[in-house]
Amino acid sequence: MRVLVFGHSGQVATELRALNGNDVKIIALDRAAADLTDPAACAAAIDTHAPDAVINAAAYTAVDEAETNAATVHLINADAPAAMARSCAARDIPFVSISTDYVFSGEGTTAWQPSDPTDPQGVYGRTKRDGEMLIEKIGGCYAILRTSWVVSAHGNNFVKTMLRLGAERDTLTIVADQNGGPTGAAEIAQACMTIAKTLPTEPQKAGIYHYAGTPDSSWADFARAIFQQAGITCVVTDIPSSDYPTPAKRPLNSRLDCTATTAAFGIPRPDWRDSLTRILTQLDTPKD
Repeated sequence: MRVLVFGHSGQVATELRALNGNDVKIIALDRAAADLTDPAACAAAIDTHAPDAVINAAAYTAVDEAETNAATVHLINADAPAAMARSCAARDIPFVSISTDYVFSGEGTTAWQPSDPTDPQGVYGRTKRDGEMLIEKIGGCYAILRTSWVVSAHGNNFVKTMLRLGAERDTLTIVADQNGGPTGAAEIAQACMTIAKTLPTEPQKAGIYHYAGTPDSSWADFARAIFQQAGITCVVTDIPSSDYPTPAKRPLNSRLDCTATTAAFGIPRPDWRDSLTRILTQLDTPKD
């Protein structure tokens, strides 16, 4: 199976590249090979490579910067995925696109269902929601996989930030009123691959799905778990989001109900504590 991946050095794209081999050939496109600000170029890349499936693991994810760069963010997060979806539908091949919990309002405490009304609170969330709507309208053999709190041994993420700050400081103040499921990029990559392999023979499973780590946690409790597993002595003090203002509003409730994903594809929610153990091992392993 030849799988074309949009994205190359991002967290999930890096883990998708690691799946190359055996029955899967991964072709990962970096910005030079496919500029997401040029949707036509994305469609052309699919025509050129003629893959068996496409996974979109690329996005504009700088949430705060997005607030002052809406036009570019919309191109990358909405128009480009729509062009990919259109090309995949024309070829009748599966298209898996990664989305986010930011499409919801972030209110309440109940885990969000895939069918719940969206109400994004910022540019990032709105453009990802717009991309979802365009993909749905185009139809075809598609799956939108919403996830949250992505972490890995690659790129910039909460785990790596906590390891750095925890080694530098004795105490840290961490937001405690935002709750969600930390999710390993490796697990997201494997879930995308499972879905891409399933859709050709079970196209009726096209739609929107959720995938996030378990158990749900606050950022503060996640930080404590990171320090405990890493053997770092750093005291975490809980603070409310109001004590840490940001240009873009963060959702207080990022909990995602993943029941439908398990039922449709046999993919259970991953335990983020196991993901964290693996990430810490990877970070401790000397690079060649």
